[in-house]
Amino acid sequence: MTALIRLHDSLFDAVERHTAWLIPTLARLCFAAVLLFYYWASAATKLGDGVLGLFRFSNGAYIQIFPKTVEAAGYDVSQLGIVHWLVVLAATWGEFLLPLLIVIGLATRLAALGMIGFVVVQSVVDITGHGADAATIGSWFDRLPSALILDQRAFWIFALLVLVIRGAGPISLDRLLADRVGVQRQSHATGG
Repeated sequence: MTALIRLHDSLFDAVERHTAWLIPTLARLCFAAVLLFYYWASAATKLGDGVLGLFRFSNGAYIQIFPKTVEAAGYDVSQLGIVHWLVVLAATWGEFLLPLLIVIGLATRLAALGMIGFVVVQSVVDITGHGADAATIGSWFDRLPSALILDQRAFWIFALLVLVIRGAGPISLDRLLADRVGVQRQSHATGG
């Protein structure tokens, strides 16, 4: 029995050593396949018309982010202040930039941390602002894995946590820059 345990341990230790790069790479690939276009499509609905649409957002942007506030203002977003505009600006640009940074592997840990915050805020707004029903919210440990908020977004956050903890992996701009800085540091240390 001891020999079988040793064989098991040595086999899976070798698998882990030789595939450590795979986990963060697959986390980024899964993020790209599942969430990149989801967030980009969401961000696109917030843009106003023309080039200035990057700064003049659609009414839908405010309704998505501040549903109760916009309703209280009679759906007249011109009554909202600069703080609302700044939040919509940050949310819209965040939906474009944070997923892009994760996919290309640049500032991946910070981008993934930002996306975790984004998913949490998005979930709170869906529940408190848009009145998500119990089936949409879901419940953990209930044998039903299909709820959009607690079930689905738990997996999103888990994949993002992998990136926060492990980084982007070897196929990333983070690694390319780290290798480049490492070469520069090494040449400075040796006087080269």
